[in-house]
Amino acid sequence: MKRYNESLKLIEKGKKYGAEEALEIIEKMPKAKFDETVELHVKLGVDSKHADQQVRGTVVLPNGTGKTLKVLVFAKGPKAEEAEKAGADYVGAEELIPKIQNDNWFDYDVVVATPDMMGVVGRLGKVLGPKGLMPNPKSGTVTMDVTKAINEIKSGKVEYRLDKNNIIHLGFGKVSFGTKKLVENYQTIIDAIIKAKPAAAKGQYIKSISVSTTMGPGIYVE
Repeated sequence: MKRYNESLKLIEKGKKYGAEEALEIIEKMPKAKFDETVELHVKLGVDSKHADQQVRGTVVLPNGTGKTLKVLVFAKGPKAEEAEKAGADYVGAEELIPKIQNDNWFDYDVVVATPDMMGVVGRLGKVLGPKGLMPNPKSGTVTMDVTKAINEIKSGKVEYRLDKNNIIHLGFGKVSFGTKKLVENYQTIIDAIIKAKPAAAKGQYIKSISVSTTMGPGIYVE
């Protein structure tokens, strides 16, 4: 709590900062015992209940996320071999279903599947869906090009999507990156979100933007 209050003193109440200035403040905040993730929260003026106002996509961050993601690939035959060569952490097919369903095996961050495996993966929908792990063509995780999918995920590809309150929450680096790298990552995501504006969105699209560390207070960005 003391660290949080110390951090709070660096922020002027009610003020909106430029992105660089906000991230400089984050750099000045008292450090936690671990390298905190820097998070972005973007509130949008859309209604996620409507299919034509969904905002979802992926973007490769120029400086990565600071954490190496573990990838599970559902594939068979030559595609399974290709996934192993490309550096997938786990590769398999039907035999993985009981392990995931019965043993609660979730030692991976992203699931990729070839289109022919979606019948198998679909049986895991109730388990993978709520955890946000279900492969999806929109996020590039249902694909025949497993090499490209794995390379992008390993090099810092992140997915952004609206929650039920029409907010996108996303980690975009670590405090140790420093302001310059964080600003580059931040700008890449904001540009992607602006490009993803649905045609059906009316009025002000971006309502508010704030950045924070895992354990720190939010700073509003103009």
